[in-house]
Amino acid sequence: MSLLSGPLRVLLFLAVSLVLSVATRAAVKIVQLKGGATLTATVIAETPERIVVDLGYRIVDIPTEEVVSSRAIEATNDEDDGAATVETGLFTESSGGRFQSVRNHVKQVGASVVQVSTPSGMGSGFFISEEGYLITNQHVVAGEQHIEVTRFQTGGTGMEQEVFENVRIISIDANLDLALLKIESEEAIDFRPIPIGDSVVLEEGQPVFAIGSPLGLDRTVSEGIISLKNRAFAGQLYLQTTTQINPGNSGGPLFNLRGEVVGVNNMKAMMAGVEGLSFAIPADVLKTFLRNREAFSFDPRNPNNGFRYFPPPRPGKGTP
Repeated sequence: MSLLSGPLRVLLFLAVSLVLSVATRAAVKIVQLKGGATLTATVIAETPERIVVDLGYRIVDIPTEEVVSSRAIEATNDEDDGAATVETGLFTESSGGRFQSVRNHVKQVGASVVQVSTPSGMGSGFFISEEGYLITNQHVVAGEQHIEVTRFQTGGTGMEQEVFENVRIISIDANLDLALLKIESEEAIDFRPIPIGDSVVLEEGQPVFAIGSPLGLDRTVSEGIISLKNRAFAGQLYLQTTTQINPGNSGGPLFNLRGEVVGVNNMKAMMAGVEGLSFAIPADVLKTFLRNREAFSFDPRNPNNGFRYFPPPRPGKGTP
């Protein structure tokens, strides 16, 4: 028979957890689970039976029997803010980060937003993996075989441009207006992916901001709010925002104040005198596209694959 009553056992467990938390306060670990998911989070308690991690908005108790491996990584004070990411193969989902000003976020994610250029036009995009995969709109690259990606980052002599010409279309869909591209390079390049957030939890009035290349003006930042999170248009749902976007912003990221991508900037109202009426593809639509990217695979040998379909035949005059 246990000498401790239920409440006392709970208090003892909390006390032990607090001691372990102090001992591992700065411990950030990569924890790989049996189901294939990988967590990068702050470990607040660890015993032979379990690992307790802080996901920013929730404490998760993971039995060690569900853990394949875990390894510690170094964390600075700026990085150890309780945020966690879940790697889902191609992209990273964020599980809560620290709210910061737009100014601070721009410094962190600016190098991850790129300019996408083709012989017929220009748009924006952003990296989702360290392997050089990036997202843009389908209409930015539709029908194109030569695509250039330009990224901007601070170097020893100021802002430096790096142009990548060997860019391949991996998946593309005209209905969703999304395209997955990949930069092919034999060299090891430090691509900086941006975590993809949850657009379902967005609220009207919530601040958001965009980075892109409107009218070719690279590294342009604009700020606004979510006007409506589920605006129906042409059979699709969009995020309606007051964030200023213009031609060239297409395919660029819409961020929340955690620095997560919550949408892909897509279009704006083009009526004279109308401003602050912009639309973005929700992040959850983007994640569905990425998880099912094989269904949208692009085949360059088939000119109709992925982006161009012949219109259906129309009845002629006098045809019933």
